Amino acid sequence: MRRVAIVAAMPGELTPLVAGWQHENKEGIHVWTGRQGEQQLIAAYAGAGQQAATRAFAAIERRGPVDAVFSIGWVGALAEEFTPGSAYCVAGVVDQQTGERFAAQAGTENIWLVTCPRVADEATKGRLRATYGASLVDMEAAAVARLAAMRGIPFFAVKGVSDGVHDKLPDFNRFLGPAGEFHLLRLVFFVAPRPWFWPALLRMGDNSKRASRAIAEELKNLLAEQG
Repeated sequence: MRRVAIVAAMPGELTPLVAGWQHENKEGIHVWTGRQGEQQLIAAYAGAGQQAATRAFAAIERRGPVDAVFSIGWVGALAEEFTPGSAYCVAGVVDQQTGERFAAQAGTENIWLVTCPRVADEATKGRLRATYGASLVDMEAAAVARLAAMRGIPFFAVKGVSDGVHDKLPDFNRFLGPAGEFHLLRLVFFVAPRPWFWPALLRMGDNSKRASRAIAEELKNLLAEQG
């Protein structure tokens, strides 16, 4: 049976995909197992950032070797044509910290993702677009791509856009803990007296839900083709 790893950063990124799957939470790493046809699917998240993605992948591998790995989750758009709420299968990933580039399987030509160590604001998005020619930005995919390359297994990246290139949002970095955990209550207390953030956050919440559904649909289609 083909075993497929799926690595995410946040629970909401996986919710539409793993409904009804078997779930386990050990040491803050959530793992789900399910099946599609003759493929066993193992999905995990451990938080934001490359170190968290590495922990999630390790938790999957403790259950046995995998034949392919998908990096999925929410991303920021670096260009206006990438619509919030939509999902894209990217052609490759570049690590901002090291300059490494990793090709991805079944990606759309010229759609590249850049992984950086912090949540990108509007100004940072503009610099990333100009420097790397990338279309999307996240915090995890380069780690997953590197692990796949080290093991010689196919790597895929399916990403859903949660925020547009010009969205005015709070600095989410201040709400991330040292292990990549997101502190929602800190965000709530921060934005409660700052109503100018409310409309953008509400749009982002809706876009994120639509993006998660689009990711699940795109992933299922890819798995059907691979299986």
